[in-house]
Amino acid sequence: MQRRTVFRKLAEGLALAVGHSTCRPSDIVPAEPASKAPMSPTTPATPAVAFACDLAGPPRPLRHPWRHCVGSCHAPLALRADWQQQLGRARRELGFRHVRFHGLLSDDMGTLVNQDGQFLFSFFNIDRVFDFLLSIGMKPLVELSFMPAALSSDGNSVFHYRANVTPPRRMADWQLLMTRLVGHWVERYGIDEVAQWPLEVWNEPNLVAFWTGGQAKYFDLFQATWTAVKAISPRLQVGGPATAANAWLAEFDAACAARGCPPDFLSTHYYPTDAFGSVDTDTVSQLADAPASVMRDRAREARAVAGARPLYYTEWNITSNPRDPMHDGPFCAALAAHFLLDVDDLVDAFSWWAFTDIFEENYFPSQPYHGGFGLFNLYGVPKPVYRAFQMVDQLGTRRWDVATSHPTLRVHVGAPDDDGSTRVLLLNVAMPRHAIAAERVQVRLAGLAGRRPRAALLSRIDNEHANPRAEWLRRGRPEYPHPRDIDALEQASAVTPERLAIEVAGDAASFTLALPANAMALVRIDWETA
Repeated sequence: MQRRTVFRKLAEGLALAVGHSTCRPSDIVPAEPASKAPMSPTTPATPAVAFACDLAGPPRPLRHPWRHCVGSCHAPLALRADWQQQLGRARRELGFRHVRFHGLLSDDMGTLVNQDGQFLFSFFNIDRVFDFLLSIGMKPLVELSFMPAALSSDGNSVFHYRANVTPPRRMADWQLLMTRLVGHWVERYGIDEVAQWPLEVWNEPNLVAFWTGGQAKYFDLFQATWTAVKAISPRLQVGGPATAANAWLAEFDAACAARGCPPDFLSTHYYPTDAFGSVDTDTVSQLADAPASVMRDRAREARAVAGARPLYYTEWNITSNPRDPMHDGPFCAALAAHFLLDVDDLVDAFSWWAFTDIFEENYFPSQPYHGGFGLFNLYGVPKPVYRAFQMVDQLGTRRWDVATSHPTLRVHVGAPDDDGSTRVLLLNVAMPRHAIAAERVQVRLAGLAGRRPRAALLSRIDNEHANPRAEWLRRGRPEYPHPRDIDALEQASAVTPERLAIEVAGDAASFTLALPANAMALVRIDWETA
């Protein structure tokens, strides 16, 4: 079963449809460039597209809500050594604070079973996972799913690991599990720690493939969970509805108000392919029909419901297909960076699904590049999108607005807390089947306030830079690469800065560079006193 294709087809009362293409070994060109010829930084023929930014103007905060959380597959994988190694690296290099995964309560974690007519609780495996997270400075964003078979009302399941998606037979038994489990966490880790863990009730209950009880029974489940958890401590955070495609937010908020169980946060999911096309439409066609503003548009709608409360997008990616070749290349990097920055001021968490290709909803993959959701491939090699997250991170904590009317070019100017450097992120990206070409870009930074450039470095992500899948193809697509191949892929994934010439005229500095189609670049300028 492909993720969300059948789910949306089965979703009761949900008109939004999502479809997926199958994984194809050939390269996919997401958007056809007007010219495929490489452009060198000195290409003279094309006039440069000019952008200007006044650094003397007031900056806005750059909040990086994507750091709040990152996703993974399901809880048992968190016991794997390679999963833990990759998450540790992502924590060190990208600063993720929480991780979210499915199936914490499922039978393969051994959380609750019925043995000879008696409930047996075992939180050992959960403790092992959470102990590891705390050891690397992370915390769980706890998705309370799926239903232990001992509590379930039917046998309906999802994914190859057969996660039960039915309501409990007796809500009192579910509440007992919540009381025992959350109480155990408070006893083991302390209320000050556990109060920092968002407890999210279920996953995508608006899709019948994930929840067979419908809206009313989900609201019952939330109320029961909220009541049990708040009885342990009112400091604990309980939220939802964790729906697909921004669904149920207003209805959920109203139901909680009427029932006296106000959520501490609102959560939902959105993929830019969610509303565009039938269930049989491939993701290239879906993205082609999606506006570039799709994620910001949906975040605005959700923010209107959330008000001042935390708004968590606990799943997103550029498509919802777990075998989409677009996930492995530089197009994904540029588009993801655009979305990251487009919602920065609107959401409080923007959790990429998922940090690794160690992922087995449908089956466990074998090929190093199979179109998986991950920032890392199976072997822990960063994909271009991982490097995009690093570039966005390097923009700093402040941003200056840069006006643009260009259909594919976007320029973002940022800086850390001090004025010792300025960073400029340049994106040239279009949705598939929309016109795009390599461009020459000129950026002028005014308002230097007595500073002059000491050094400038240019880093790139495109078909020729930080693109390890191209190296894998060059090596003949080995399904089970030798360690020396993995070393070569890691080297090919690296971003290698190069020097960039900066021109100074009066109180302004400028530079010009070439930017290929569906690519991105970061310029870091270090200043000194003039």
